[in-house]
Amino acid sequence: MITPNRNTHVGIIGRWRPVHLGHQAALHALCEQFEHVSVGIGSANIYDYRNPFTLDEVQEMVELALNGYKNYSLAPIPDTPDEDQWRSLAQDALGDPDLLVTANPYVAAMLDGIWPLAHPVEFIPEERKVPVSGSMLRRRLADGGEWQELVPPEIARYMIDHQLDQRFRAEFGLHTLALDAIIIGER
Repeated sequence: MITPNRNTHVGIIGRWRPVHLGHQAALHALCEQFEHVSVGIGSANIYDYRNPFTLDEVQEMVELALNGYKNYSLAPIPDTPDEDQWRSLAQDALGDPDLLVTANPYVAAMLDGIWPLAHPVEFIPEERKVPVSGSMLRRRLADGGEWQELVPPEIARYMIDHQLDQRFRAEFGLHTLALDAIIIGER
């Protein structure tokens, strides 16, 4: 694995829907440890219950989460059913990073052999690690639970100001809860 230093370029791919405290910890850690961070936004062309925010909204949330950092660029990566085409789109979007960071096993498998791979948790200092997932956050959004504590304050303000929490609940809340019930019921 590549040891981070100020002379390297790292790529990270996530869906960031929405950006939560764990995402922010990873993004901050990478910006602090690498010269440049290419932030890949996966499923950039998809709007559904797993991707319930538009590309513009996701980009705004990532920028809010990275307020104060200048050493990053956003790289939308659309989904496509053709795996070779997706791999090419990801390479074009990210440029030529020295290392790819992802928590998604499918993305890691798709890009294995193109770049060295690492999990974001490897770069986050222990005291900044936050046990949260996008699924957990979307579940709380769906059932009207306390979701604000799982996102950075600026993201909570953005979502509330733009009524994204209400829109998510109205458009995707029942679907999210129904799928969650099925998945939990299978355990």
